[in-house]
Amino acid sequence: MAHLLGGENLTVSFATRTVLDGVTLGLEDGDRIGMVGRNGDGKSTLMRLLALRSTPDSGRVTKRGDVTVGYLDQGDVLDGDLTVGAAIVGDRADHEWAANPKIREVMGGLVGDVDWHANVHALSGGQKRRVALAKLLIEDHDVIMLDEPTNHLDVEGVAWLARHLKSRWRANQGAFLVVTHDRWFLDEVCNYTWEVHDAMVDMFDGGYAAYVLARAERDRMAAVVEGKRQQLVKKELAWLRRGAPARTAKPKFRIEAANDLIADVPDPRDSVALSKMATARLGKDVLDLENVSLDFLDGEDGQKLFDNITLRLAPGERLGLVGVNGAGKSTLLKLLNGEIQPTSGKVKRGKTVVTAVLTQDVKELDDVSDLRVIEVIEREKRSFSVGGKEFTAGQLVEQLGFTKEKQWTPVSDLSGGERRRLQLLRLLVGEPNVLMLDEPTNDLDTDTLAAVEDVLDGWPGTLVVVSHDRYLLERVTDNQMALLGDGKLRGLPGGVDQYLELREAALASGAVGGGSGAPTSASGASTSSSSGSPSGASEAEKREARKDLNRIDRQLGKIAQQEEKLHTQMAAKSESGDFDALSDLNAKLRELLDEKEGLELEWLEAAEILGE
Repeated sequence: MAHLLGGENLTVSFATRTVLDGVTLGLEDGDRIGMVGRNGDGKSTLMRLLALRSTPDSGRVTKRGDVTVGYLDQGDVLDGDLTVGAAIVGDRADHEWAANPKIREVMGGLVGDVDWHANVHALSGGQKRRVALAKLLIEDHDVIMLDEPTNHLDVEGVAWLARHLKSRWRANQGAFLVVTHDRWFLDEVCNYTWEVHDAMVDMFDGGYAAYVLARAERDRMAAVVEGKRQQLVKKELAWLRRGAPARTAKPKFRIEAANDLIADVPDPRDSVALSKMATARLGKDVLDLENVSLDFLDGEDGQKLFDNITLRLAPGERLGLVGVNGAGKSTLLKLLNGEIQPTSGKVKRGKTVVTAVLTQDVKELDDVSDLRVIEVIEREKRSFSVGGKEFTAGQLVEQLGFTKEKQWTPVSDLSGGERRRLQLLRLLVGEPNVLMLDEPTNDLDTDTLAAVEDVLDGWPGTLVVVSHDRYLLERVTDNQMALLGDGKLRGLPGGVDQYLELREAALASGAVGGGSGAPTSASGASTSSSSGSPSGASEAEKREARKDLNRIDRQLGKIAQQEEKLHTQMAAKSESGDFDALSDLNAKLRELLDEKEGLELEWLEAAEILGE
């Protein structure tokens, strides 16, 4: 493969902190590289260096003379006074770019629903990101560098970008380098992963999943070495305690040896280890929306944001929401939280419900911006019971990745990811039993995301998550639902893949929404937008049907084990020639299969009640 560009002995320092220290790497034809690491560890700095947008303190960046590099900055770099068309194609005539099928494909995939004549400053964050991506992708570049390209993109936009990057070049042509916290995207498009940490870069084959496996093995091997080191240190210290340090020169030598052993032990990396918080008891009723309609908040005549939708959240429900921009995902959370009232229909709230909402922009921290991190938590509580143990506010904040130095940082000086971590902790110490998260992955690095997912995965309350992060949704939610832009709420038994199929079908037919379909309950069972459901089943009958499904699944699992055991026994008897025993076993197998067939019929009947 031909070399395209690279960096040699790159070193960058800010004040007293070294971000990159003697890093050497390069990109070749066919490289599809994802870059991961903690916020602030130098990912964007390294990308700017390789794109020749900044210069290192020492070292150099070289590239082949004919190589062109396209670069998408993390920030908004478009001229707000330009129209969308002018921002993307400049002053080129329509027939010049419209004749190119590759450009038409980019336009259709990214800005097909954006007003061509609108000013850039009037666009939403997601639309601006699409315009900036379109401007970059219509150009022919040998190398493309994308800094957080999935920020502000919905599920559809992320899926389209992944398809485009996979098909943009032949397998052994071109290269791209992408910084993103979207783990699904990394797995979908990358064949190499660079991890930036501690002023160095480690390189791994494969996407995010392969990187996690390789890093786990690397950490395991490091733990073995560290274990041996610690045992040696303990022996040294034990010897020193038994000896007489002031009596001879030998103990002094041993002290120096012990100090050398521990001199290069690095400080532990921040560990965001959120423990399960005590939650208030939930009753049978949590939050229900019954036949709810809501007019557009800006008062557009004749249109509704929600049209006769029904949603029931059960105790312990884990619901993920996806949908097109502007379909009302954040508004639905406000309805559930009681911040706004529906135009018609009912919102029922259980007596024991305690809600907490993590908003997209974390404005809730504005009123404490003059306080320090530890002071924010101490205002809520000074001690906490976590996992049966008592923690002070300082101990809990440190568990969340805020070192002792960071605990005294003013909230106004925190990064975006640190603000989201602090706000999530602030919500959890309030001990809610219904937690609603609106795009919780914004500004979080992959390590922090894994830790947040860990606590959400084991959180016992009712959880509603709005996110375009497929990895997060599949990890922490059991059911997904979609707002398709037609005022309806639809269950997604097939998950995000089903949502993308619905959107593709809707776009192909020219429809606004994702096709007709009744609104659904949070468990994925179809319900009608008026009273009753297509199957005519009441809610009590549905609950009973769900219990039956769980019972039947368990019984079928046991039968499968018994069936396997009988087949093993029959094979043994056949080899030994014991045909009488073989006949008895065969009779038992027939009885088992008859029981299995009956259970399968029961399963189908229960599934029909639920509309599955």
